[in-house]
Order: sequence, then C-alpha cells, then structure tokens
Amino acid sequence: MPRLLLLLLIGTWTSSAMIRIPLKQMLSIRTNLRASGLLEDFLKDHHPDAFSRRYVQCFPPGTPSMQLDRSQERIHNFMDTQFYGEISLGTPAQNFSVIFDTGSADLWVPSSYCVSQACVTHRHFKAFESSSFQHDGRSFGIHYGSGQLLGVTAKETLTIGNMTIENQEFGESVYEPGSTFAFAKFDGVLGLGYPALAEVSGKTVFDNIIAQKKVDQAVFSFYLTRSKADGSSSEGELLIGGTDKEFYSGEIHWIPVTDQGYWQIQIDSVAVQGATSFCLKGCQGIVDTGTSLLGGPLTEILTIQQFIGATPSSTGEFVLDCARLSSLPQVTFVLGGKEYTLTPQQYVRKETQRGHELCPLLIPVI
Repeated sequence: MPRLLLLLLIGTWTSSAMIRIPLKQMLSIRTNLRASGLLEDFLKDHHPDAFSRRYVQCFPPGTPSMQLDRSQERIHNFMDTQFYGEISLGTPAQNFSVIFDTGSADLWVPSSYCVSQACVTHRHFKAFESSSFQHDGRSFGIHYGSGQLLGVTAKETLTIGNMTIENQEFGESVYEPGSTFAFAKFDGVLGLGYPALAEVSGKTVFDNIIAQKKVDQAVFSFYLTRSKADGSSSEGELLIGGTDKEFYSGEIHWIPVTDQGYWQIQIDSVAVQGATSFCLKGCQGIVDTGTSLLGGPLTEILTIQQFIGATPSSTGEFVLDCARLSSLPQVTFVLGGKEYTLTPQQYVRKETQRGHELCPLLIPVI
C-alpha cells in the first residue's frame, strides 16, 4: 500500500504535548452508491453541470491563486475524498465526527435547532446541556465544492483525543440545504487551513492550539492510506505537534507556502512517463486533505488523461481497463526541485462492482 506523509508547518516552537490520532479509511459513499446502482442518479442530482461535462468538480469554485501525551482517534473516508474522526465539544463532552480538512479553516457541527434533512441524520450540538457554552450569535455561511450551510457562531471547550482547547470559536449549522451532507458519514468539519479562509471569526483550531501552548512544535502531519480493492481498510495517522520517522524514510523535504490561505505551493512541472511535460513554467497548487484526488485545469488534465488512455464513463469519471494497469505510464510531479513519481497503482483506484473490476482515475478536472 502506498504511503503519503503530508507535513505542514506554522509559526514558532511552543511547549507541552503531542497528540496522535490513528486514521482508518472505510468504504466510501461513492463506492457504496456505485454498488447499489445509485451513483449516476446522485451525480445528476448534485453535480448537474459537472456531470454534463463528464467530470466531477472537486475544489470550490473561485479558489484563490494558487509532552508527549498521546491519544487515539479513528478517521474514515467519505466519497473517496475525506478522512474523518471524532472530536467533542462542551461540558460534559458531546461527540461528533468531523473531517480534518486543510482546504478550509472553520470548525462547525450541526445545531440542535437545525431541521434540514442532513441534520436529522447526524448528531446535534445541544448548547443548553453544556456548562461551558458561550453564546455569540453572529451568522455565517460556507460554500464548499459540494454542499453549503448557514449557521450561528459560539465558543466552547473542544477536545481532540486527550487535548483540550478552551474558548474555541466554532459554528452551529442551522440550515444545510439539499442532500449532499445527508449522505456524509461525518457530522461536521474541522478546518486546518490558514485564518484567511475562515468564515467564523476568531482563532482557528490550530492557532488556538499554538496560542494555548498545547504542543511542542507548531506542526501537524498526516499519514494517509488507501482502502484495499476488497473494501478492507488499513491504518494511518494524524499527528498534532510533531512527526514520526516510522512513516517516512530519508530527510523531510520542505516546500515554502506561497500564499497563506490554502496550503498553497509552487509546482515546478508535471510529466507523464518523463517525456510529456506540463506546467513547464511552474504553476500553483494546494495541498488539501479534504480530497484524495489530484485535480487540475481542464486542458492539461484532459491531455494527461488521454496520454494515460482513460475514457469517460456514464458517471462522470475517467476509467481505465484494469488489465492494462501494469503497463500504464508513471506521472511525476516536481516540487521544490525534487521529483515525486506516482505509479499507476497510486493514481488509479481499483474496486469491484457487481463482480466486475472497475479502475477509475484519481486525476479529475476541476
């Protein structure tokens, strides 16, 4: 199984603790919808524009230019794009599953006053049951690539594993239109992006962790895994406050952030089998744990898909003949002068649908 270590660094050194959160990936909503024959109808209902163009949009429209105490928490997969795990809010603690998302900066969970269908199917935050709740009442709205919500702001005691963060600003969603979030396995989102992305005012969760000196290093790192073709899962980890050499070899290759909103970096170039190059003059990209897909501009990605030999399916994905997997070209990204090469087994997802193998490409157009 391939290993990916994502390292993100903010600010200065602090003191105190480090928290480990084991990650576990499960069968995605996309896989379950496909197996039940409902994927095509779902995409038509929720991604009509993208579906008609035969690709699925993954990132939000209008994206800007591009101690040692340890505790555990499981993380799972949603729609092949998100890993989620448990946190708690309030006193006594109320538990919620959230996406740990570097592509956004807000923390929100459903409110007990939300009556949308998506809220009915998830856990609600009950402010009146918490002795540490601080009402704010300002309104906010968030638009994601899939789904949107409206809510009000507040402050609460947040617990991640055995780390407690006091006076954390967060949002209570009171309106989640449509059924996008109703299909989600998670209740809310915990954003790990820069404060510039936040819709809820105040310190972001990671900024509060730093300010309250909860970690020895202002670092968090992800070790992400992929589900196996038979649907079984393997383990990964989110580590807040440091890194673990067990999950990587050699030295860490640091790449500067070019714009402090998303975790935006410079991509030097992209090549297919070392010959066909893209992004020759350099381009900008974002590192986003809210999606496990590789996305890019229409023309370039369509060209890459053609070189690989992928063809569009009725569900808006580009798919490959699984029998050709071993003969497909490698795709190389150059970041900070260092090459990162993906094999076909790493950029193609293999799954089984009604007894037949299917190999969707993990490089969509955005």
